[in-house]
Amino acid sequence: MPREIKVVSTTVAAPASQVYEFASRRENLHLWASGLASADVEQEGDHWVVTGSPMGRIEIRMAPRNDFGVLDHDVTTPDGVTTHNAFRVTPVDEGCALTFVVLRTAGASDEDLERDAAHVLKDLRALKGLVEQRVGPR
Repeated sequence: MPREIKVVSTTVAAPASQVYEFASRRENLHLWASGLASADVEQEGDHWVVTGSPMGRIEIRMAPRNDFGVLDHDVTTPDGVTTHNAFRVTPVDEGCALTFVVLRTAGASDEDLERDAAHVLKDLRALKGLVEQRVGPR
């Protein structure tokens, strides 16, 4: 039986290509992904390493750059557990939608899953605010 999920999304008043470009750059990660990154996101081989995350030292393996808005990434925590995170930037008219699939972790309660989803939504809204500020009024 597959794990339970929560799909978290929000719309952004900025072109999908601009949102994808901003969100895919490791130097911007700490500006919006509070669950993952501090200012110290380093490139190490084919992945990113974050030493100051709330979880400790983590590794992030991003999907290769693509034209489809796929920002999927695997996060490996200090205990060696790797979680796949499905994250998309989808064009919607002149703007876009950010969509993130939150997986229930092993042993997580309903409240834990809701808290994880709320944290992801907070991060998506932070990304939305940053990109919309850069684009300006439409």
